[in-house]
Amino acid sequence: MLLAVLSWLCSSLLLSVSGGKLPEAEVQIEVLHRPFLCHRKSKYGDILLVHHDGYFENGTIFHSSRNEGDKQAVWFTLGIKQGIKGWDKGLQDMCAGEKRKLVVPPALAYGKEGKGKIPPESTLTFVIEVLEIRNGPRSHESFQEMDLNDDWRLSKHEVKEYLRKEYERYGYPPNDTLHENMMEDIFAKEDKNKDGFISSREFTYKHDEL
Repeated sequence: MLLAVLSWLCSSLLLSVSGGKLPEAEVQIEVLHRPFLCHRKSKYGDILLVHHDGYFENGTIFHSSRNEGDKQAVWFTLGIKQGIKGWDKGLQDMCAGEKRKLVVPPALAYGKEGKGKIPPESTLTFVIEVLEIRNGPRSHESFQEMDLNDDWRLSKHEVKEYLRKEYERYGYPPNDTLHENMMEDIFAKEDKNKDGFISSREFTYKHDEL
């Protein structure tokens, strides 16, 4: 969403029983398919549309986006800890149409606690296909897309127009009241100097309170 704040992964060092430092856990990456043409590669802050299958070490599948739920691909924001750390590490520098196999150690998956059907200390394998890559909500490119008159600031009209187009892109019907309320909420949070515009600095600067 527009107000999402990008954060960077902080790497941590694991301590051995003797007190020494162990190497940081890594994701094993195998490229299964890469398209001949690659117009851009994924980076932290990008939004990726992905299909994924998850497997235990014994080969048993525990999740498949193609076969479970609504069987739709899912949107994933890279680098903000939306999923497991192994995805943030393993899905960098991918092309749209690329497929990878990631072997993720417990430290970069669900660790000592596990989650749901995932037992503690599980090494997991994921087969992930990136279908689409889009700019993240606070990227410079997103600001330029919203800034219709290229004056380096966003008016309320420009923000409403952006919201309307995004809703249309995802197949939702127009809702002027909803867009008006969303726009007012955005300006209440983002227009720090209350001049009626969101400057490029206000848009891209990461506020701790968001």
